[in-house]
Amino acid sequence: MPRLDEMTPQQLAEACAREMWNDDSASQRLGMELIHIAPGEATLRMTLNENMTNGHGNAHGGYLFTLADSAFAFACNTYNQVTVAQHCSITYLAPGALGDRLTATAKQVSRTGRSGIYDIVLTREDGTVLVQFRGHSRTINRTFLNADGSPVQDA
Repeated sequence: MPRLDEMTPQQLAEACAREMWNDDSASQRLGMELIHIAPGEATLRMTLNENMTNGHGNAHGGYLFTLADSAFAFACNTYNQVTVAQHCSITYLAPGALGDRLTATAKQVSRTGRSGIYDIVLTREDGTVLVQFRGHSRTINRTFLNADGSPVQDA
């Protein structure tokens, strides 16, 4: 693996995503797939199964939030600064249904100092927008990679 100072922004984003994915059992166990990563961007997919439906037969809003939140997390953690959610808001625009294959696309709107803003759009395969999500992020005093490019070992 190259040293941090030798990595392109794309290589850094990919390396951070690998490290984060390795420890993200929630996203993995829900069947999410990370299909795109770039500096300040991420796209994840998930298929709604019967465990994810509510009493109305629709997608439970918590699972829609979780998919959008995971895309947000991967997008804001592409700079080798461990970043957490500070505030999130979600607007549900249309219901999801059993079997829908959903895509959450996260894009950075602003990143200054320790704070960032990201917009996430969650769609189903036919292009219908189900959710608009906005996440505000905050970096903490940790990194994914050491200067030599190796993963930081948890203490």
